Amino acid sequence: MEIDRRAFIAGLGGAAVVNLMDHEARADALEDYAVEQLNAGAAQTPGAGQTFPTVAELDAQIETRPLRRGVGNLFVGRGENVRRLKPMPAHPTLRDSFELRFAPANHVLQSATRALKTGMSEEIILACLLHDTIQAMMKTDHGWWGAQLYEPYVPEKTTFAIRYHQALRFYADPQAGYEYPDLYRRVFGVDYQPPPHIEATYTMVRNHKWYMEPRLVTVNDLYAFDPTAVVSIEPFIDIMGRHFKQPKEGLGNDNSRVAHMWRTLANPDAPL
Repeated sequence: MEIDRRAFIAGLGGAAVVNLMDHEARADALEDYAVEQLNAGAAQTPGAGQTFPTVAELDAQIETRPLRRGVGNLFVGRGENVRRLKPMPAHPTLRDSFELRFAPANHVLQSATRALKTGMSEEIILACLLHDTIQAMMKTDHGWWGAQLYEPYVPEKTTFAIRYHQALRFYADPQAGYEYPDLYRRVFGVDYQPPPHIEATYTMVRNHKWYMEPRLVTVNDLYAFDPTAVVSIEPFIDIMGRHFKQPKEGLGNDNSRVAHMWRTLANPDAPL
């Protein structure tokens, strides 16, 4: 990946701020910037001699950050102060959430576009469209958080695919077209071993009749980081209309078991 040095320094507050940072803080900031660029759609092409951090090195960086790595994107300023969000409408829809809280959502739109072009079922296309949107609120265990967020409103197979893509992404399946990505070596460490709950979940799902549902999400996840891709929510409006049960009161207002999660996304500045 090529790093735009000027943009990187400007994002940290300028050269004066960078000069006050120690070596470890600069390295940590550079890593965070690189990951953000990948998540925004920058493709990473591994080259000869490319190195990745170890689990111990990443662990040592915890106290060099003013925030935890698992916090959702809405709650963090990316190299600057957070910005005021546009208010959600009185009766929020899924499309409103994409436009006002998940935007630019480039990665999930690329993922769903690939699933659409390769003839996946509409349940899988919808899963690809939704699978990482929960990261606006929470990154840790985002498969489970995301499945919970959408469970009252989408088909069971879509929920299954969202929930378990998180575990399957750590396990290659070349026959299905999925290799372990270098991005994970950078984010989790070159010697990372998934925790027991992930290993147990993978074993369960690998033998499940719906194994291919979350597996296809990982396949479409892996190749959805093209910085030149032009994507839009428009091709998925009809699929959302057929498979997403939009509450008439609006998301967060329907007294569902997950309404509080949608209210959190709507108003992340609430102090309590």
